[in-house]
Amino acid sequence: MQETYKGNKQILFLSTLAFFVSVMVWFNMAPFNSTIMEQLGLTKEEVGVLMLVNLALAIPARIVMGQLVDRFGPKKVFSLLLVVMSIPCFTFALANSYWQLLISRLLLGIIGASFVVGIRMIAEWFPQNKSGFMHGIYAGWGNFGSALASFTLPLIALWVGEENGWRYAIAMTGVISLIYGFIYYRSVEDAPPMKEFKRSKSAKGMKATSFVDLIILVAAYFPIYGGLAVLIWSLQRTSLLTLEWAIGLYVLLGVLYMHRAVKIALENRAYLMTEIPIPEKYSMKQVAVLSLAYFSAFGAELAVISMLPMFFQETYALGSIGAGMIASSFAFTNLIARPAGGWMSDQFGRKKVLMILLFLLSILYFGMSFLSGHWPLALAVLLTMSCSMVGQAASGSVFSMVPFIKKNNTGQIAGMVGAYGNIGSVCFLAVLNLMYPAAFFSVIGAGAFLCFIFSCFIKEPSLHALERQKVSRGA
Repeated sequence: MQETYKGNKQILFLSTLAFFVSVMVWFNMAPFNSTIMEQLGLTKEEVGVLMLVNLALAIPARIVMGQLVDRFGPKKVFSLLLVVMSIPCFTFALANSYWQLLISRLLLGIIGASFVVGIRMIAEWFPQNKSGFMHGIYAGWGNFGSALASFTLPLIALWVGEENGWRYAIAMTGVISLIYGFIYYRSVEDAPPMKEFKRSKSAKGMKATSFVDLIILVAAYFPIYGGLAVLIWSLQRTSLLTLEWAIGLYVLLGVLYMHRAVKIALENRAYLMTEIPIPEKYSMKQVAVLSLAYFSAFGAELAVISMLPMFFQETYALGSIGAGMIASSFAFTNLIARPAGGWMSDQFGRKKVLMILLFLLSILYFGMSFLSGHWPLALAVLLTMSCSMVGQAASGSVFSMVPFIKKNNTGQIAGMVGAYGNIGSVCFLAVLNLMYPAAFFSVIGAGAFLCFIFSCFIKEPSLHALERQKVSRGA
């Protein structure tokens, strides 16, 4: 028993570190937005598009990664992802044109799907009564990689002391990702000893267990394509795409969505005509509501992390190092807040905790909309950290519920919920490209309040539901 617990802790540490490295690579551009804009002669709108594309492909990638991890296991998927994603990291560091930066950043967004892989790994290695807390540790400490990037990469660039210091700093994160991919593969297993890893029979998408759930599932895929449409609109708005190309891509996205909808309907039609065993049933409405809650909580965090260094530079006339250090406080709270959100959900009720946190989050983001250079810097940092604390705790609360929906589809459900986090970030950054930061924060606050209302429809996981999952796993 003691050896098993030791193995659990080792898996938690190694998986959290893998996600930490992924996030560090994912957000290694944020501290250098102003530097890259100045050296390569970019406009503020072009930098905004780079921030947007950095998040875009994580949307479909999280769906696909969820399917792959349920089919092939987190060990192989996480390791391969870390190794492959080092390549666009290197090409970004070497880029000399805007298109090279754009394509590299677009591909790097795929590494944001790494979050989904670890969710399935942690779910396999820890019991249900510790699910929220352990997933909170994984996500909270893993997301701290963005804070490390904001805090340390400018120092590394300064230490190099050349105008290309930012290139060396970003390339270094690619080297770390490449090396750790091999370390992770040699150090972990998909499930504890004497426990079978329940794989999906194929890498196909989720199945609905009622006709109402089928409608919800088809509708849930629409924002995924909508998030990509926002990206196309942003590219067209900054003249990187002509109107004709944009219209053609909109049509293509529409066709792809219709194809996906028809495919889901055909795959589920025969399945729904059979008698579905009780252990196989789960609520798609639960998935949809949690997805919207994550859209608001984590989507806002990603968007704010991307813009906060530049925001503090412009609002308080700070240098890149000072702004990066202050902005890192937004992600620093991950270390405590996300595990705390999971722990509170385990102890005091998942639905109640999530509703309270979403309501508080809406108030705090409305408060952020009033930030200006007239505020004392210390007060601005305090409000920023408070906003991050509550948002991260809400994200932890969301994923404290995900593993309880359907065990052997945890990866796919986490992929859907996680994708909505990226959809939220893309949508919020698109708002930022259209409006001033004050309106940007107000929109996030309004979204959090709407999700607070939606969270009323969440059902608290019952003991009966947990027992049903045990039966389905053969426990």
